[in-house]
Amino acid sequence: MFNVLQNAMMVVAQAAGSAAPAAATPPAAPQTLQPAADALNAAAAAAASAPPPAPAVPDMGFMHFVAQSDFVGKTLFIILILMSVVTWYLIVVKAISNVRMRNRAAVFLNHFWNAGSLKQVENEIVTHGARDPFSHLASHAIHAQSHHAKFGATKLEEAGSNGEFVTRTMRKVIDEETAKLENGLTILASVGSTAPFVGLFGTVWGVYHALVGIGLSDGVTISRIAGPVGEALIMTGLGLAVAIPAVLAYNAFVRNNRVFLSRLDAFAHDLFAFLTTGQQVAVSDGKVRALRRQGGQAADARGSE
Repeated sequence: MFNVLQNAMMVVAQAAGSAAPAAATPPAAPQTLQPAADALNAAAAAAASAPPPAPAVPDMGFMHFVAQSDFVGKTLFIILILMSVVTWYLIVVKAISNVRMRNRAAVFLNHFWNAGSLKQVENEIVTHGARDPFSHLASHAIHAQSHHAKFGATKLEEAGSNGEFVTRTMRKVIDEETAKLENGLTILASVGSTAPFVGLFGTVWGVYHALVGIGLSDGVTISRIAGPVGEALIMTGLGLAVAIPAVLAYNAFVRNNRVFLSRLDAFAHDLFAFLTTGQQVAVSDGKVRALRRQGGQAADARGSE
């Protein structure tokens, strides 16, 4: 029992001895918090001396104008986009078609003027088909001449002489080819003439709504006016961007068609001369000559004599 009490007293004494130095140690809180306070004061001074943040710039642009437009504005925008898509589709398709047509016409004309007879030309057309206006014209003209010479005028549309029937047939083919060449040009002309006015109407509509919104606002500044009005003017620019390619393409296609049709008409006159005069290829020297006009054949005949 005595030993137990002695051990307990020793434990209490040791605890008191360890607590005394801790109590005697002075608090270090003021020295520890001083650097933190200095840092906070420096940060506050820097924040006070810094310039104020720039005001937020409103989102201005074409897409912002379209997004905040009403039903009429969005409809006009969609119309202009559709006009542009149709215009570029026609430009690409007709350009490729014209290039292919001219290449095929050049191949056919080269074969035609170097053929030994019209029968050879007809066989070539039957084999490869009439893939261009020149071969189409030659095919119908040769068939009309042979049909009228063989059967005569069996129907009212075949009345008249052989030359008259061939002339009507060739004129009909030329008219058909002219209509094919002019296909799509009406759309290009319509887009070129109406797109600027559609864009202008969109600008007027946008400026009207912008001014109404400015009138309902509290303060009127140049920034409040310039932003919405500038956005509305983009519609006029879009209308011009749609119309200019359409007008240029229309003029280019019209000129190319005029040149191409003049060549087709000249070829029709030459072909008509061969079909109505019945001239054949001169073979007096044993060589096959190219098809030539009547004057050239007469000159060759006189030379052979």
